[in-house]
Amino acid sequence: MFQEVHSLLSSSPTLVVGLCVFLGLLVGSFLNVVIHRMPVMMERGWKQEAREILELPAEDDGGVFNLVTPRSRCPKCGHAIAWYENIPVVSWLVLKGKCRGCGTPISKRYPIIEIASAVLAGLCAWQFGYGWWLVFTLFATWTLLAAGMIDADTTLLPDDLNYPLLWAGLLAALLGISPVSLPDAVIGAMAGYLSLWSIYWLFKLLTGKEGMGYGDFKLLAALGAWVGWQYLPLIILLSSVVGLVFTLLAMLFGGEKRTQIPFGPYLAAAGWIALLWGDTIVSSYLGMFKIS
Repeated sequence: MFQEVHSLLSSSPTLVVGLCVFLGLLVGSFLNVVIHRMPVMMERGWKQEAREILELPAEDDGGVFNLVTPRSRCPKCGHAIAWYENIPVVSWLVLKGKCRGCGTPISKRYPIIEIASAVLAGLCAWQFGYGWWLVFTLFATWTLLAAGMIDADTTLLPDDLNYPLLWAGLLAALLGISPVSLPDAVIGAMAGYLSLWSIYWLFKLLTGKEGMGYGDFKLLAALGAWVGWQYLPLIILLSSVVGLVFTLLAMLFGGEKRTQIPFGPYLAAAGWIALLWGDTIVSSYLGMFKIS
């Protein structure tokens, strides 16, 4: 049975893309939970650690709160969301974007994240085809999507996302699944962290202010493990371009002005682009100047 499925997927790129798109919708629904709950979990953890250091009694924070418990509910009326109300995209359309219990509008961002997760997964399948590298890149894609959205919301990049991304990139190189060699992946991780770390301290010494957070260092280190040290300049350049595009779009459509601009979403987007099309971009650039 397994051999038959393997042969079918190996010989049908269209089927692989379709399966990845479907899986992306399901994972996108879970990513909405991660994006919403992980910052709350981080805050609760920090408060608990602070109380332990100060030797204060534990605070009643309403019980267990993680990515599974409690069940998702409407924040206004407390209506528990049933499984059939949580079908990616479809449920939002059927409910007309409103809570079934009280009619409160449900943010359009939920189906947008689900669709984005599906589209990005489909692009990975189209680019890499069936194989273990596709499995790894899907993990990287969904992790980057969640990390970028959390940073956009809270200016925080969770270690619970950065570290698994880093170790997965190194593991892929170690197993020979990644096109990047293990030495290049290790050097990429080191160079990624140290490059932003150096910029951070240089900026702080010159201005007395913090220009970015430590999460950005860790995210670039993780990306370096996936693409190798050779593509780190490309990621930095692309992140600047992506940031400029989003800033111009925000200005054009009257987006909310923020005093703190998170770098993580731009870094995540640039890293994903480099992961899929880094070779093509560099080859095209060098070809323009006839450099081999």
